[in-house]
Amino acid sequence: MPPTRIVNMAVAKATLSTLVRQAHAGDEIIIARAGKPVAKLLAYTAAPHRSILGAMKDVIPEISDEDWEASDRDVAKLWKDWSTRPLL
Repeated sequence: MPPTRIVNMAVAKATLSTLVRQAHAGDEIIIARAGKPVAKLLAYTAAPHRSILGAMKDVIPEISDEDWEASDRDVAKLWKDWSTRPLL
């Protein structure tokens, strides 16, 4: 269990760099105002990086090959219609 240290607000303001270094090393720093704990200074740990591959699995329904082909035809038609429009 990491050491816990309680410091008053004035001391915390004057020694913030040291307290941050101690928290980074694993110490738990409790900051108090008028002797009453009000905040805790702990080392930051980043959330693990999550792969986005497969993130929508089971969220987006399966699409059949026929539906994909129909969608491709619709998109191709939209591009063709758009590309043959007169320029402004």
